[in-house]
Amino acid sequence: MDLTPLKAALADVVAIPVTPFAGDGSIDTTAHRALLRRLLDGGVRIVTPNGNTGEFYALTPEERRAVTELTVEEAGGRAAVLVGVGHDVPTAVAAAEHARDAGAEMVMIHQPVHPYVSQDGWIDYHRAIAEAVPGLGVVPYIRNPHLDGGCLAVLADSCPNVIGVKYAVPDAARFAAFARDAGLDRFVWVAGLAELYAPAYFSAGATGFTSGLVNVAPGVSLAMLEALRAGDHPAAMKVWEQIRRFEELRADRQSANNVTVVKEALAALGLCDRAVRPPSRVLPEAQRAEVADQIAGWSI
Repeated sequence: MDLTPLKAALADVVAIPVTPFAGDGSIDTTAHRALLRRLLDGGVRIVTPNGNTGEFYALTPEERRAVTELTVEEAGGRAAVLVGVGHDVPTAVAAAEHARDAGAEMVMIHQPVHPYVSQDGWIDYHRAIAEAVPGLGVVPYIRNPHLDGGCLAVLADSCPNVIGVKYAVPDAARFAAFARDAGLDRFVWVAGLAELYAPAYFSAGATGFTSGLVNVAPGVSLAMLEALRAGDHPAAMKVWEQIRRFEELRADRQSANNVTVVKEALAALGLCDRAVRPPSRVLPEAQRAEVADQIAGWSI
C-alpha cells in the first residue's frame, strides 16, 4: 500500500469542521453541507469529521456515523477525509471500520479518556484500532505530556499504517524532543493546537496544523500555511497577530469556549446557529460582540 498520498494530505491545514445543530437539537444537515462546501471552495484539502471542534464527545454513535457519511459525500474526492474515532476499543474499532466502509482514507484516534493510561497500554489501545483497518492511514492524537516518543515508534513497528501524529501538548520543546525520539522523518507531524502554535511547531518539524478557525475564514488559515511553507516567518506572524485574540478567547479557562467561539463567529456571519451541546455553553450576550469585532477585519 502506497501511503505517500495520505502523508502528503496531512501536511496541510487539517480542518476540523463544526457540527451545526438545528432548533430542535438535532444535527442541521443542510447547514453542515453548506459549511463543508464553503471549506472545500475555500481551498481546504483535508477535513476531520468527528473532531473536538465537531463536538465528538457530545454526539451519539448514530450521529457520528451520519457526520462521517455526510462529510465523505460532500468531500467527493476534493479533499481527504480523516475521521475521528475513540472511546473504548470496540467502539473505536467499529467507528474505524465504518469510516473505511464509508470511503474515508484515514482515521484520527482521539486521546484515550481513561484516567489511568500506561505507556504500554497506550500502544495496545492504538494497535488494536490500527490493526483493524490496515488499509487506512492512522493518526494518533497526542495530548499526554508524559508519553515517550519511543512508544510511537513501537506502535508503528507493528502497524505501518500509523503515518502521522496530531501533537497537542502545549510545549514546543517537548514536541521537538518527542518527534525526534519517535522518528522525525518517519511520520507527518501535525501541530494539533492550531494557528497560535503552528509557527513554533513548524520550526521544530511540523508540516501541517489543525484548525477550527478555518471554519470561519479559510483564507486566513491557508495564508499562514503558505507563509510557513515558504519559510517566511514574518508573514506567518502577521497572520498570528491577526488571529491571536480570537484564539485566546477559545483557549481561555482550559478551552472552555473552544467550540463556542467558532460557532459564535459563524452565527455572526449568518452561516449556522450558535448552539452547542453540554458541557459546552453559548457565550453570554456581552461577549458575543467581541467575537464579531474580532472577525470583522478578516478576509472571510
